[in-house]
Amino acid sequence: TQVGNDLGSPEPLRWLLRSPFDRNVPVQLELQELLLDHVFQRLGVSSQGCVDHPIVLTEAVCNPLYSRQMMSELLFECYQVPKVSYGVDSLYSFYHNRRQNWPCSGLVISSGYQCTHILPVLEGRLDAKNCKRINLGGCQAAVYLQRLLQLKYPGHFAAITLSRMEEILHEHSYIAHDYTEELQKWRCPEYYENNVHKMQLPFSNKLLGSTVASEEKQEKRQQQLRRLQELNARRREEKLQLDQERLDRLLYVQELLEDGQMDQFHKALVELNMDSAEELQSYINKLSLSVEQTKQKILQSEVNIEVDVVDSKPETPDLDPLGSEQSLEDVESINEFEPLFAEEQPEAEKPVAAVQPVFNLAEYHQLFLGTERIRAPEIVFQPSLIGEDQAGIAETMQYVLERYSKEQQAILVQNVFLTGGNTMYPGLKARIQKELLEMRPFQSSFQVHLASSPVLDAWYGARDWAVEHMNREEGWISRKDYEEKGGEYLKEHCASNVYVPIRLPKQAPRAAEAPGRAVGTGNNPSEQA
Repeated sequence: TQVGNDLGSPEPLRWLLRSPFDRNVPVQLELQELLLDHVFQRLGVSSQGCVDHPIVLTEAVCNPLYSRQMMSELLFECYQVPKVSYGVDSLYSFYHNRRQNWPCSGLVISSGYQCTHILPVLEGRLDAKNCKRINLGGCQAAVYLQRLLQLKYPGHFAAITLSRMEEILHEHSYIAHDYTEELQKWRCPEYYENNVHKMQLPFSNKLLGSTVASEEKQEKRQQQLRRLQELNARRREEKLQLDQERLDRLLYVQELLEDGQMDQFHKALVELNMDSAEELQSYINKLSLSVEQTKQKILQSEVNIEVDVVDSKPETPDLDPLGSEQSLEDVESINEFEPLFAEEQPEAEKPVAAVQPVFNLAEYHQLFLGTERIRAPEIVFQPSLIGEDQAGIAETMQYVLERYSKEQQAILVQNVFLTGGNTMYPGLKARIQKELLEMRPFQSSFQVHLASSPVLDAWYGARDWAVEHMNREEGWISRKDYEEKGGEYLKEHCASNVYVPIRLPKQAPRAAEAPGRAVGTGNNPSEQA
């Protein structure tokens, strides 16, 4: 099993990769166990038979109870952890970037690889009833960019891989302040020349007509002859072994005749498809001669192990002084290589002329990134670009805000917090400010903050929370809690989901139905009814 960076390049294995996640929810616990084994091994956990450390684990927003139940069962039953705490990665990032007046309120916009979430936080706690999710993230943007460039450059279809598209997204893409106005700018040739990015694809500079030095060809020809010689020697040894086995078999049958065991002798002749002892003796003589000739050829080939190639066409090595059928096979095998040698042999009189390329190969293998730089990341604002029937970030953010009173809206927009790897595009913060300016009342104030490290702040926040709450019971699920309240149980804290226990419908007691069935035991139909 290979995990993460141990895979190297994922492109040859792109369609064989297995993941425990369905979007951002773990559903295959067998693969999750392999990942945890890999993590604990790399962390150097040395405790035998268990992981004697508290675990802080992130989970999806409004994570299904079944997923948490299976994860708790895996941690407590398989790894014997003492206690575990669950939290939301974007809230951990929000916790890490908190201001001095914590607990605080804000609107968290978290955009990752698979999903984008709008999370309202009031007084330091998540308002789970008004959370919204957009099923778009960096993965869909990379696939969209790959489709755009493959249509633009059909000659480089195989070279336009998802890994390269993710690299382009990270290094060359940006969010347009006004998408329609930006597209109009790209129609200007001067603007295009100043802002287009060129990406060089890998290519081989070796031309088909390039020549090789005569010494290299001579060496290659000698290597081919040596290989042919070794192949023929191997064939002779195999033939010698088969002939020797057949000869031993015939000599054994002849010994039966000499010993007077006629019944077994005639039975052996029938198996050999022979009619008489004279025919047997003839086969023995032919095989003996063939075995002796093969042995002499093997000895002769060991003497003439080196072949000198002087002429343009190689001379046939004298491997068969006795002139048997095997030598003809060797000559035919060598003659098969003569056209190849004749084609590769350069003429001594004419100088070798270098073949000049018709066009520049490097320029042919370049990708010109124009409007694709803004079209791919724009899908989180306009999902209709890829045919998705969803609302974008601006519409979803406005829908969430409208579910609160004006006073609460004013509090939430004072701390609009951006986190997640898909929020690292240049211009995203300015675009969110523009959208808020359009939807908020005239002269109202708002503030937009970007995480200090959108990718790693979730880990830093989980670390900060674990250090501060290590000796407290808040937020930690102990093994006793797991055994008493089930695997889906969650202790809430400032960066966690809201725990909604399973509520089973109450069933009517069956004892009350028993007297009703006992009434009306007579034959009167009305009494039975």
